[in-house]
Amino acid sequence: MKKVLLLLTLVTTMHVMGQEQHKLVPQISISGEGKIKVTPDIAVIQLGIQNNGKDAKEVKTLNDITIEKVIKYIKKFNIPTSDYQTAQMSLYKNYDYEKKKHSYQANQTISVTLKDISKYDAFMMDVMETGINVINGVELKSSKMETYETEARKKAILNAKKKAEDYVSVLPGQKVGKAILISDNSYTNFPQPVFMAKGMMAESADAMPRETLAIGEIEIICTVTVSFGLE
Repeated sequence: MKKVLLLLTLVTTMHVMGQEQHKLVPQISISGEGKIKVTPDIAVIQLGIQNNGKDAKEVKTLNDITIEKVIKYIKKFNIPTSDYQTAQMSLYKNYDYEKKKHSYQANQTISVTLKDISKYDAFMMDVMETGINVINGVELKSSKMETYETEARKKAILNAKKKAEDYVSVLPGQKVGKAILISDNSYTNFPQPVFMAKGMMAESADAMPRETLAIGEIEIICTVTVSFGLE
């Protein structure tokens, strides 16, 4: 029993000493930011169809007819099959308590990736004619996201080190040492263009095709917090 107590005492003492030693290590914690702005070259479009009715089979059939037209429309633009797919599909049974009747709602969404962003205006011009009644969003991306994210991370670390060196430069006899801890908090701002159906736009009958997509820039931001040891 005495041996067990002695062992526990030694372990506790070593743990406390280790904590105290860790606390005594001089260090500095600094935040760093790496920012990359790039021009997007890919557009991801979410096309949706929604139908309501008294019969489940009927609303599902109406959706299927529209989706078939959409797929034929997509193929006209020579978009590879790997760049469009069903993103969401659902069939709901609703009950109106006032009228005491059931109804059904069928929803389906197709995600289309335009790797040639120059096709955007032509693609969006007549897509509503297929029967699509919902455009859930358009997201602009870059085909080289991983490369740019890596670049932003490196810039963030260099920024943090530079700031640490600036602070320590006025402290006699000290310099920035190895990184002890790195915490990442990165994010990316994707442009979200707004699309309006042709029926909602005031256009003259002989209006010329117009450029409707303001591409803008994608902002990739990497934010890190780094703790450096001081030597």
